[in-house]
Amino acid sequence: MSVDEPLTGVEWRIVSVTSDGTTRPAPAAARLRIDAAAGTAGTAAGNLGCNAFSAPVTLHGDRIGFGALRTTKMACDSARMAFERTLAGLLGGRTLTGTSEDGKLTLTTSHGDRVNLTRSTPE
Repeated sequence: MSVDEPLTGVEWRIVSVTSDGTTRPAPAAARLRIDAAAGTAGTAAGNLGCNAFSAPVTLHGDRIGFGALRTTKMACDSARMAFERTLAGLLGGRTLTGTSEDGKLTLTTSHGDRVNLTRSTPE
């Protein structure tokens, strides 16, 4: 991974997702935190835009493997729910390649879809 800062133990704000050539901005609540050591199992948790989620993760070099997502079951407006479905589809049960630079993180699927994140700042 081309990393100039740690990937794990950081609260990342999800900025947008790009899927099937379309980029969608993230709701303000969308977050991701990965707690794992390289080569070991860990957890990812955060917010998909409406619902909180958690998932098992594994880290191998620049690859991040997400297991099945467990989510809360709240309903939000249709735009937030559509974003959430897209994000959950990009993360759940998938392995993505991560690149981190200058406070930004990009997670890329094998098909080129992306989750774009930035380091959260304390409120």
